[in-house]
Amino acid sequence: MAQEHTYQGDEPVRLNKWMAQLGLCSRREAEALISRGEVKVNGETVSEPGHKISPGETMVLGSAGAKALDDQLTAVLHKPVGYVSAQPEAGQTPAVRLVTKANLVGKAPKLPGAKTQLAPLGRLDMDSRGLLLLSQDGVLAKAVIGPHSNLDKEYLVTVKGQVTPQALDKLRHGLTLDGRRLKHAKVDQVSPGRLRFILREGRNRQIRRMCELVGLLVVDLYRVRIGPLELGDLPEGKWRALTEEERASLISSASAEASGRRPSSSAASGARSASTRSRGKPRSAGAKAGRPRKR
Repeated sequence: MAQEHTYQGDEPVRLNKWMAQLGLCSRREAEALISRGEVKVNGETVSEPGHKISPGETMVLGSAGAKALDDQLTAVLHKPVGYVSAQPEAGQTPAVRLVTKANLVGKAPKLPGAKTQLAPLGRLDMDSRGLLLLSQDGVLAKAVIGPHSNLDKEYLVTVKGQVTPQALDKLRHGLTLDGRRLKHAKVDQVSPGRLRFILREGRNRQIRRMCELVGLLVVDLYRVRIGPLELGDLPEGKWRALTEEERASLISSASAEASGRRPSSSAASGARSASTRSRGKPRSAGAKAGRPRKR
């Protein structure tokens, strides 16, 4: 179903930038749609990604382009130990290989094919497990791992060593890695030898290195949440499709955190309840004309 939007700004703006601001797609995805002739402005097909749309002009995204965006897949994966989240080195197995029909829980709008590219939205080390997002969605990627993203991530960490009040205080604030001071972290002891970390940054092997600095050895690291999205009871090695509701909640929460606002409780609770169900829900086919499409 084609989508129509009228530009209400005061000054001309690059079309790909405006499409990204609408939440339709990323700038790169917009450029690809424009290059394929899927976008018209005031009835004329646009072929240059740098084209500027003027106030009062109407952009139409063709049905094929809209369907391509609707068909984008985001997999919520419970990554086991032994799989790498990013590009594998020799002898390593990428986590994306687990995103198969056999490992799917619930329904998905589509299944990845041989040429489907699913990018990890954040790293999760080979010797760590838990929640990992793999996605084709540029807008979601910007929300989760973009330069201005401030979504927190929650981990349950099993350690060896003596967990003292002094060690906890240093973990919460005061540590430096690679010559840079870490952001304050929320760290609590939930049981003997078991800690909960909530971080707003993702430095390389950060939690393991933090623990080493206070004399603790990490023996298990388990990510259970990204922003409002919880892993829930999704079995290890299985995946499900991110729902439209969860996608909207992640993007809304990222926007709220970036602007210093708290995300709405209804959005967060909606994502949590969907996560607990661990069942995918296909996205809607389109959106009403004149409004950003929700996916």
